[in-house]
Amino acid sequence: MEISALFIGLILSLGLCELNSALVLNGSDDGLKQRAGLTEDRTDVSTEASSVTCKLQGSARLPAFSMDGDYVIGGVFSIHYYKHTVKHNYTTMPEPIRCTGSLDYSELRYSRAMMFAIEEINNSTELLPGIKLGYQIHDSCAAVPVAVHVAFQLANGLDPVFYTGDNCSQSGMVMAIVGESGSTPSISMSRIISSFKIPQVSHFATCACLSDKQQFPSFFRTIPSDQFQADALAKLVKRFGWTWIGAVRSDSDYGNNGMASFLDAAQKEGICVEYSVSFYRTHPHSRIQSVADVIRRSTAVVIVAFVASTDMMILTEELSQKPSPPRQWIGSESWVTNSDMLRFSFCAGAIGFGIQQSVIPGLREFLLDLPPTKVVASPLLTEFWEDAFNCRLGKSAATDESVCDGSEDIQTLQSPYTDTSQLRITNMVYKAVYAIAHAIHNAVCQDTNSTTPCDKITRIDSKEVFTQLKKVNFSQNGYDVSFDANGDPVATYELVNWKKSESGSIELVTVGKYDASLPVGQEFLINKNITWMEGGTQVPVSVCSNSCRPGTRKVLQKGKPICCYDCILCPEGEISNVTDSPDCFPCPKEFWPNAERDTCFPKPVEFLSFDEVLGIILAAFSVGGACLAIITAAVFFRHKTSPIVRANNSELSFLLLFSLTLCFLCSLTFIGAPSEWSCMLRHTAFGITFVLCISCVLGKTIVVLMAFKATLPGSNVMKWFGPPQQRMTVVSFTFIQVLICTIWLVVSPPFPMKNLTVYKKRIILECALGSAIGFWAVLGYIGLLAAFCLVLAVLARKLPDNFNEAKLITFSMLIFCAVWITFIPAYVSSPGKFTVAVEIFAILASSFGLILCIFAPKCFIILFKPEKNTKKHLMNKNQS
Repeated sequence: MEISALFIGLILSLGLCELNSALVLNGSDDGLKQRAGLTEDRTDVSTEASSVTCKLQGSARLPAFSMDGDYVIGGVFSIHYYKHTVKHNYTTMPEPIRCTGSLDYSELRYSRAMMFAIEEINNSTELLPGIKLGYQIHDSCAAVPVAVHVAFQLANGLDPVFYTGDNCSQSGMVMAIVGESGSTPSISMSRIISSFKIPQVSHFATCACLSDKQQFPSFFRTIPSDQFQADALAKLVKRFGWTWIGAVRSDSDYGNNGMASFLDAAQKEGICVEYSVSFYRTHPHSRIQSVADVIRRSTAVVIVAFVASTDMMILTEELSQKPSPPRQWIGSESWVTNSDMLRFSFCAGAIGFGIQQSVIPGLREFLLDLPPTKVVASPLLTEFWEDAFNCRLGKSAATDESVCDGSEDIQTLQSPYTDTSQLRITNMVYKAVYAIAHAIHNAVCQDTNSTTPCDKITRIDSKEVFTQLKKVNFSQNGYDVSFDANGDPVATYELVNWKKSESGSIELVTVGKYDASLPVGQEFLINKNITWMEGGTQVPVSVCSNSCRPGTRKVLQKGKPICCYDCILCPEGEISNVTDSPDCFPCPKEFWPNAERDTCFPKPVEFLSFDEVLGIILAAFSVGGACLAIITAAVFFRHKTSPIVRANNSELSFLLLFSLTLCFLCSLTFIGAPSEWSCMLRHTAFGITFVLCISCVLGKTIVVLMAFKATLPGSNVMKWFGPPQQRMTVVSFTFIQVLICTIWLVVSPPFPMKNLTVYKKRIILECALGSAIGFWAVLGYIGLLAAFCLVLAVLARKLPDNFNEAKLITFSMLIFCAVWITFIPAYVSSPGKFTVAVEIFAILASSFGLILCIFAPKCFIILFKPEKNTKKHLMNKNQS
C-alpha cells in the first residue's frame, strides 16, 4: 500500500506542474484569518497566482519541525504569508519551494502547541502508554500549491529516500494530519488524502462546504462550521431588531460560503440586506476603495463582515483614510477576536462571535522554553528570534544590523506568539491532537488497561485511525471533544465586544455565550452590558423604514426589499394592535377604534334619557301637560253646575281631560333605556289614549251637530244620540284601536334593539317596530278619526250661539292634523334618539293643541269672565 501510494503521489506530483500553472487562487485562503498586516506588496501575490509551478525534487520537502515516533502525526500551518515566486527558464533545475514574507506568530504558536500536546501525550501514563508519537509539521506558506505538495508528501510517506533493503522503516507513516488553517488549502488537501483514508483534523477551516461527507469523507474539525456561525449571526442581528444591514465578505471559500449561509439564515429571519460586496487582499486597490465607498454611502448602520482577518486589515486601513459615518460592526470569528485589529478605534463597539477562551496548563512555559541551542537548530525558530528581537544570529549580520548577543529575554517579549491570555484557536489545535491520539489509542490499545503499555508490534494504518476518530468522545482540561456525522463538533461561541478601557485602548471583552445545542430561543446568554458604536449604551437602530406603530399597516415600497415600506393609517373602523402589522382588521360590530386606531372600545350606547337636557325638557312638558289637564279637570269639576260646563257635555269633557292626561303621561314611556315592556307599552299606550281622546272630541262634535239638528221642528235626533250612544261611540272607536294593538303585539310586537347603522361610532338603543304594518295601522286609524272629526267640526263651525265649540274643535283638529302630517317625514328622517324626540314632540304638541284650543277659552270665562258664564249669554246668537 505504501509503495503504491508513493507511486500514485509521484505521478500526481509530476502532473501538478500542469495543474498549478492553470490554478487561480481567487482569494480563497481564509487560513490567514488571524494575521496581522501585510509587509509584502499585494501585486506580488497576483503574479504568484499566475506563475505557480511545481518543482518535484529528488528529495522531499523538509518539515519545519519534526520528531520521530512509533506513529507520526502530520501538521500543516500557514506560518509564512507567501511562497517564494521564481520565473523558470526550463534550462536549469528549479529551486526547492521555500516560503517568504512575514512570519505569522499566531500560526507559529499553533504549530508549537501541536508539539506541546504530543510531548504531553508521550509523557502520559493513561493515553497511549508505551507508545511514542512523532510529528512532521510543515509550513504551507499560505499557498494552495505548497499545501497540495505537502499533502502529497505526507500521503506518500515521509522517508526522503527509497530503502532497498528488507528493513524498510515504517516509523514515518502518517496516521493523521492536523491542519490546514484555511478552508481553501484544507479543501485542496482533503481531496488528495481522502483517497488514502488519511484523516484530516482542521483547527481553523470553518467553511460549511467541508461538512459534505460525499466530497470530503475523511475531514474532521475541532472548530464549528460556519453554518452554525452564520445562523448565530442572523439570530444576533434579529435579537437587536436590525432589519437593514450591509454585508461585506472575503472573496474566498471562507467568505463566500459563510456569507451565503448567513444571507439564507437572515432571509428566514426577515432581515434585508442593502448591499453585499466582496474583495480579497490580492485585488487591485480600486476594488478595495469601491467597497469602502459603498460602506460610506450606505444607509445601513449595521455591517456584517464575514471577512478573513488579513482582508479585514486591508479594508479597515482603507476606511481609516477617509472616515465613514459611525457604523456598528458585526464580525465573524476570523477577525473579531484578532488582537491586532483592536488598534482601529473607529471599530470600537464591534460585536461578534469567537471561539471560547481556554486555559492550557504548561503551554506558556513550553512556548517560552527556547534556549539558544534549540533556536539555532531550527531555521524557523532562528527566523522568529531574529524578527522578534531585530537582530541577527551568527556571522550573517550586515554592518548596519545588530548581532544577537544572548541578552534577549523572551520572557518580556510582547507578541502574538507569547500571548496566551486568550487561547482560542490554539485550543482547537490542542484538541485536534488529542482527538487523533485517542483514535490511535482506541485502535492500538483497545485490549489493555491504563497501567499496561500498549503493544508496539501491532501495526495499524490510517484507515483504522479514521474509523476510530468518528467515535471519539472525551474531555480534556474540561473541554469536551466529539464529532457528529459530518465531522463537526458541538457549536459553542463566545459573544465578544470591543470596549474602550479607561486608558483609551480597545479591549476584547466576553459579554455572552451562544450554544447551538440548546433549544430554540435559549441559545443566547448575554451576561454583561454591551458597548455599542461611539461608546453608546443604547442599541443602535438600523432599519430601512421605521417600525409602523399600532394603528397603521405596512405597505411595501415598489421595487424595494420587504424591509422598506410605508406606514398607512388603518381605514375607518379597523385597527392594528401590533407593531409592523401587515394588515388591519375590523372591530366587532359593537366596538369602534380609538383615535390612534390601535384598540377597539365599546361604542357608546345612545338613547333619550332623563339625564340629558332634551329628555329633561320633554319630561317637564309631559308632566306639565298632565298637570294642566288635571287642573282643568279640577276647574271644571269645581264649576260643574255652571252653564258653560253643562253646555259643553261635561261627561265627555271629563273623559277627554282624562285621556289627555294619559296622552301627556304616555310620552314619558318614550324616555329612558328601551326595554321589552317599555317598547310594547309606549306605542300601544300612545295609540289607545289618542284614539280615546279623538273619540271624545268626535263625540263632542257629533253632539254639537245633533243638538242643532234637534232644534228643528219635528226632529227627534237627540234620542238616537243620547249619553248612552255617546259612551258607546267612544268605547267602540277605542275598542277598534285596542284590537289593532292586540293583533300587533301578538303577531310581531315592538322590541328593544341596538341600531348600528345610523352612526358608525355610536349604538342607538331604540325600539324596533316589530311590524311596521301594525305601527302605521295604529297611526292610520288615529289619522282617520282625526280627519273625520275635522270634517264634522268644519261643518258645525258656523252654527249659531256662543256655546257652540265647533270652532274650537276645528282649530284643535287642524293643529292635530298639521302636527301629525309633519310628523311622518320628520320621524322617517330623524336619526337616532331624535326619532323618539320627534314622536314625543308630536304627542305633546297635539295634546297641548287639544287642551288649549278646547278648554282654555272655557277656563278663561270660568275664572276671569264669570259674567259670561250664564245661560242667557250662551243662548245668544253668534253675531259673527
